[in-house]
Amino acid sequence: MALIGSGLASEVGLRVLLSPLGSNIVLRTACCSVGIGLPVYSTFKAIENRDQNEQHKWLTYWAAYGSFSLVEVFTDKLISWFPLYYHVKFAFLVWLQLPTVDGAKQIYNNHLRPFLTRHQVRLDGLVNGVYEQMVKVIRSHQGEIRFVRSMIIRILGSVNEVASPSQRQGEISNTSPEPESESDHED
Repeated sequence: MALIGSGLASEVGLRVLLSPLGSNIVLRTACCSVGIGLPVYSTFKAIENRDQNEQHKWLTYWAAYGSFSLVEVFTDKLISWFPLYYHVKFAFLVWLQLPTVDGAKQIYNNHLRPFLTRHQVRLDGLVNGVYEQMVKVIRSHQGEIRFVRSMIIRILGSVNEVASPSQRQGEISNTSPEPESESDHED
């Protein structure tokens, strides 16, 4: 009976997810879950288990996903208006991870690696230049960074003070000894 219930729930879930008239919120949530949530946990497991093959697989996935995300940043406002865009995106993200097709490996080997290898010298220069500029900006704005840091610490301290009275009241009632009842003193 449990299989029937779970099958029905799965079918309803797939119908909602894959419905062409369905909400983009559901599909966007599914894309985030499949594209980021599951891979983050899988990457964690690969690192913790020290499985070199799984680590390589997930590094390849993140390279493919990151490249897709870069392209999407610049094209999302245009292509998100196309019908079934999020359905196609969801299918693409699943395809990237499927072990039977290993889409991320295909993207990496056939497109990403050749492109990055061909432009590696220029990209290294660009990355180094951006890094140097970031270091200069951070060094030249140390005073502002310290000020923002101190403001954040003050704000967080204020939040703790506002939250603390109710928490303290709960702590006091939880940690104070029970008042002794008269029956405890009767001899």
